[in-house]
Amino acid sequence: MNPTEKNVVNIIDKLVVDGDLSDDEFLFLLDFSDSKSDEYLAVKAASVREQIYGKDVYIRGLIEFTNYCKNNCKYCGIRRDNNNATRYRLSEDDIVSCANTGYDLGFRTVVLQGGEDPYYTDDMIVSVIKRIKNNHPDIAVTLSIGEKSKESYEEFWRAGADRYLLRHETANKDHYEFLHPEEMSYNNRIKCLEELKKIGYQVGCGMMIGSPGQETKHLVEDIRFIQKLRPEMVGLGPFIPHKNTEYAGHPHGTVEMTLRMLSIIRLVLPEVLLPATTALGSVDPTGREKGLKAGANVVMPNLSPSGVRDKYLLYDGKICTGEEAAECISCLSNRVSKTGYNIVTSRGDHRDFIK
Repeated sequence: MNPTEKNVVNIIDKLVVDGDLSDDEFLFLLDFSDSKSDEYLAVKAASVREQIYGKDVYIRGLIEFTNYCKNNCKYCGIRRDNNNATRYRLSEDDIVSCANTGYDLGFRTVVLQGGEDPYYTDDMIVSVIKRIKNNHPDIAVTLSIGEKSKESYEEFWRAGADRYLLRHETANKDHYEFLHPEEMSYNNRIKCLEELKKIGYQVGCGMMIGSPGQETKHLVEDIRFIQKLRPEMVGLGPFIPHKNTEYAGHPHGTVEMTLRMLSIIRLVLPEVLLPATTALGSVDPTGREKGLKAGANVVMPNLSPSGVRDKYLLYDGKICTGEEAAECISCLSNRVSKTGYNIVTSRGDHRDFIK
């Protein structure tokens, strides 16, 4: 074992025991890990995950109900100014039908995700939440519809929404402004996450790994932000460029750094719900399996109608765009079982596992 490899292993051991490192140690771990130390890190993270969640992997049924978006994020395929996108919107009945299908397939969490589309008023979102909850009182409804007012968040909460996913994208303000247009505010994004926590939602944040302009020190800032926010879920995956954005030629984020961050987040927040994302599977055919072995414990199959899946393209090369929901879950169940884990239909509420 060379000195650098030995130092990395020592730092990993310290992280396992303390659940934290200095900024310099996090930087060293992220910059100087190699395949052997990455494997060691993944084994340690998986062990911590199994102490809390066992071999269970939780499924979240993703319903991508609109690809219209008022925002113009520089990296996103459904950005407002992408005139090549084929736009669509699902009706309330369509969304509820997708949730019903998911329930019949065993899903006990649905994620309503879309661009920030003003077409869907608060009243419409409230109606959808109530209809899903009336049909299936034991289902968890997660929203992933961007920045809203505190009043809107409270209204959705009262209607029965349980969780809210809002990626912070990057905890560095300058980097956030580099990735987003001037009309979008880093401070407002963080404020939204803080308000969601105060209201009582189980909150998910997250970021892209290898996004344009990202430096390793930004990832350390992400770790510090996550430690402070203490979200119930963290969604992270590799940046993947979209051909109709200004970052079309930018290389995608690496699987190695993504897995490294997954493992670190697991060791920093042992009880966190951590997805093995579709983006990870889009960069590497076995990326999601690798994510599960590195500490992840959630997968998010698609429940959207097959006719619209290839239109919700935040990035190029997205997998599973042609499958029906039943095909998607069957395929994913087989993949998960090969890792030694098993998909369960429990809601998997984070708070049930906090010691």
